[in-house]
Amino acid sequence: MFKKVLLSLDFSVSSQKILNRIREIPGIKEVVLLHVVDATRPLGLEWKNGHPQLKNTELLIAEKKEYLENLGLKVDTQMDVIVNAITQGTVAHAILETAETKNVSLIILGARGINPIQALLLGSVSSSVLRYAKTNVLIMHFKPTDDSTQASSGPVHQDLFSKVLVPTDFSRSAGNASDFIKKIPGIREIIFLHVVNRVASHQDIEVYQKEAQARLEDMKQEYINMGVEIKYHVLEGDPTETILSIAEEEDVSLIAMSAYGTDWLREMILGSTTFTVVRRTQKPVLVIRTEQEKNPS
Repeated sequence: MFKKVLLSLDFSVSSQKILNRIREIPGIKEVVLLHVVDATRPLGLEWKNGHPQLKNTELLIAEKKEYLENLGLKVDTQMDVIVNAITQGTVAHAILETAETKNVSLIILGARGINPIQALLLGSVSSSVLRYAKTNVLIMHFKPTDDSTQASSGPVHQDLFSKVLVPTDFSRSAGNASDFIKKIPGIREIIFLHVVNRVASHQDIEVYQKEAQARLEDMKQEYINMGVEIKYHVLEGDPTETILSIAEEEDVSLIAMSAYGTDWLREMILGSTTFTVVRRTQKPVLVIRTEQEKNPS
């Protein structure tokens, strides 16, 4: 499914936790390890003249490469040092360009990097990549109590793709995302969620709920012979708040959402449901871009 993935490393605790869970990505065969140094900022200017930290970074990348190779993965490493924002772009641009050049099927990023201020609002790099990527993006969140770097006698977390929440608004994009999820191996349980909102009366709410339940029941039937447990919820309320609430209530391992909704322009700007869920949840979020959406007709 995700044979070749791009992992952007910043050597934070979050990055190490992602490395420790990399084997949970379905179908993974190859990892592109990328570290980008922004030497256009005051703290990065010293990199221009070959600061000793450069050698230390190379050693760290080699260490992470060896770790992944010991897991049986093919590893391609790359380090970019941006010294001119005008000619070279931003860190996010470097990640997006590498993802396209290397033709990866998934970009993996930590929601929280080394900057504690960015962590409050979702890192600026993660935000830009999420908006402009041409492939799927997995944003990894970790709760403060999630110490998956710790060796123990048993797992301290669910497998990443074991229990997946799939919000749907029944748009074409949501349908494409649902079809994509069907192809992902290893999922044990899928929870579909439709949120009824923007309606004028209680009577309208009841009608929309019944229609949604019928559509979700039809979707459930498609999974009968696939060995996947299916649940669904039809609820009234704010989409973002409801998604966040159900994710916690059901204790899902992953939220999977389309990058687009019924209004493509609205869904691509700050404040969209997908972006806001990614920013506020403590669950990992897979943002899906299918081929139909990469090349809309």
